[in-house]
Amino acid sequence: MQSNVVQQFSSFIEDWVPEEASIAIASGDKYITYIPGRHDIHISQGQLIPSGSITERVYMQKSRVESLVDKSVFGTSYYGVGYPLEDADSGLSGALTVILPPEYSIAIQKPLSFIVGKSDELWIPIAVERIIYIESNQKKTIIYTDDDCFTSKYPLKTLELRLSDSFIRIHRSYIVNIAYIKQFSRDIASNLEVTLKEPRGASLPISQSYVQSVRGILGF
Repeated sequence: MQSNVVQQFSSFIEDWVPEEASIAIASGDKYITYIPGRHDIHISQGQLIPSGSITERVYMQKSRVESLVDKSVFGTSYYGVGYPLEDADSGLSGALTVILPPEYSIAIQKPLSFIVGKSDELWIPIAVERIIYIESNQKKTIIYTDDDCFTSKYPLKTLELRLSDSFIRIHRSYIVNIAYIKQFSRDIASNLEVTLKEPRGASLPISQSYVQSVRGILGF
């Protein structure tokens, strides 16, 4: 009976969680089911529940737990959301944990108001409304404002998660502040591009993989 309950839980969760998520179901002091996703922390069936894991915290608190877990627990950091499981009919008493990439902890935080950028040997806080666009170039993140440019220690992927809806990703190398967009047009090869208000006449390409997303967000 317990295996049937676990199978039902697994099928249901697989349909609803993101593809990158893994699912771990524990009963007693062991994991009884593990369904790996793209973010795989390699739990084995029958593996003992380690100290510091989301599962252990669910057991201790007897409630839903949501937290970032560092790599000291499983060798890979993850963001976990755990739920207690109790089923009198099957005798199941345990926990279900949805295991997500650690970036999910960033995604749920409030949008940034400032980004600290480096210019020469100075670190300067930049109000996000001053930012025109952000570029990734040769493994460096460059922030452009109306009068200067700065480097940031954060990759574009991290900043994309922390910036408000006033910013839009248009390319693997560019995030743009919508307030500084002057117009959209096509280049001589009929590829979509964006022209910025500042610097005057500057334009950036919109890659094919982001065209539908940009059109959907801005409605054109």
